[in-house]
Amino acid sequence: MECYKFKSAIVIIFLINFKIQVCLSSTLNSTTVNPMLYAKSLQKYYGDLHVLKGVDVTIEKGEIVSIVGASGAGKSTLLHILGTLDTASSGSAKIKNQDVAKLSRSQQAAFRNQNLGFIYQFHHLLMEFSAVENVAMPLLIKGLSAKEANVKALDMLDKVGLAHRSSHKPSALSGGERQRVAIARALVTEPALVLADEPTGNLDKQNAIKIYDLINQLNKSLNTSFVVVTHDLELADKLGKIAYLDDGKLSIKESNHVA
Repeated sequence: MECYKFKSAIVIIFLINFKIQVCLSSTLNSTTVNPMLYAKSLQKYYGDLHVLKGVDVTIEKGEIVSIVGASGAGKSTLLHILGTLDTASSGSAKIKNQDVAKLSRSQQAAFRNQNLGFIYQFHHLLMEFSAVENVAMPLLIKGLSAKEANVKALDMLDKVGLAHRSSHKPSALSGGERQRVAIARALVTEPALVLADEPTGNLDKQNAIKIYDLINQLNKSLNTSFVVVTHDLELADKLGKIAYLDDGKLSIKESNHVA
């Protein structure tokens, strides 16, 4: 009887361990098989100028990657290709398992509106419209009613700490506030991926740090993936991973940032 109980216990432990391993394997495969973004062997030529020389990058759901490199290294070019604003000379890029290069221009525009958000160095806000109207614009393009768009826009402005400034036009906002409105506009459609090109390039150090802290906060609360191009290594280190673009190649390392 003692021997039987011992063997039964061994079998139970084996089955539990087996189930745990299967669950872990399934989880790992799910993040590897269908990452948020997967780019392979991206090449880009401008005439004789070889800008990207076989770039590979994988970004999982909810992950932040900063891309740093010297001026002219091709950081913005890579970001534009990933955002379907430019085309690679060769290679492929998939977002949410969709090969975006195979879409028509109109399909790419619809894909961007539904799945991507963009933040630029300059806020590109429409100066004649209020903060809430600027944030609501992508939702109106998406087909929401003015009432629905306004409610969602106000909610997103609240998330970036600007609900009390919603009726103000950009001319009445500070530089940091304008960039927060731009971030709200990028996130209001609940995109799977946000592409940010030097989002703090026009801000002083104090406001730049606040914007990066906000990106981290929104990444955690919304589980949105971010690709952030920056020349500032100190700020990049506040995010999850750092990718170095040098001589057309991309290499990635974990940052020292602790959440």
